[in-house]
Amino acid sequence: MQDLTPDVAMKVAVMGTGAIGGYVGARLAAAGAQVTFIARGAHLAAIRTAGVRVFSPLGDVTVAPASATDDPRTVGPVDVVLLGTKLYDVETAAQGIGPMLHGDTAVICLQNGVDAPAIVERLHGAAHVVPSVVMINGEIAGPGVIKHNAMNALTVGELDGRASPRLERVVAMANAAGIDTALSKDIRLEIWRKFLMLAPMAAISAMTRLPLARIRAEPETWRLAEVGMREVVAVANAEGVRLAEEDVQNTLAFVMSMPATWKASLTVDLEQGRRLEVDWFSGAVCRRGEAARIDTPFHRVALGVLRPYAKGVPH
Repeated sequence: MQDLTPDVAMKVAVMGTGAIGGYVGARLAAAGAQVTFIARGAHLAAIRTAGVRVFSPLGDVTVAPASATDDPRTVGPVDVVLLGTKLYDVETAAQGIGPMLHGDTAVICLQNGVDAPAIVERLHGAAHVVPSVVMINGEIAGPGVIKHNAMNALTVGELDGRASPRLERVVAMANAAGIDTALSKDIRLEIWRKFLMLAPMAAISAMTRLPLARIRAEPETWRLAEVGMREVVAVANAEGVRLAEEDVQNTLAFVMSMPATWKASLTVDLEQGRRLEVDWFSGAVCRRGEAARIDTPFHRVALGVLRPYAKGVPH
């Protein structure tokens, strides 16, 4: 891992220091970037006291002292905002980042799903939006502590597909920090390819509450994966994203290769009584399908089954 020299160090703000934003931010800070972590409550207090600690099979990282606040207005303009909140908090978080933006600030949307970039674009304009595909598995193990479990890949891209100087700099910075980072010429396609797996499998996982091995072993249940994926393809095609039969087959093969014990984060949130992102997974497929007059019965059922739990366990 090489340090970024002071004259090229970038100013980065992590808006929502969760598992992903905290992990990426900590690695960037350890490599020399000027990172400010925006957090709340016990998480913020722990970061202020002991810094951000990352435990990872790729090597542990401690950023201490760490610059941390709960008020984005105190940070000042930055080069990069890592928008790391859950999907249901993106609207509020994106409203709060305005004081940190200058003319060329890149707002990197780290969320799953396909909705976050449009929210940021509506609030701040397309020039700031940088969609991404994150393949990093981690969790908050305690206040100020992030456990990185597996995978270490990040893909970013401009909406118009160009290789902009700011993203070339981001990619170089992230790779120097030890994160396998690539620049995509068609980031929308990459996002939808991930969503092709995510939306159907999260729905099946949460509805059954079973590990992946049990889902794959039951033919009628496993068949739902392909049904849900084909609905995503139809909606993507209607929006001009060129998902194809090859993408379905590749995604099914990928899911077959995933660990037998896998459960979606949506399922973990459901089991622990937390809020769910279902409105941005199956809900997004349904919403966009309706706009394009495409029926999405699998995702309508999933949305109907899981929606009562969207705000946590019903009382």
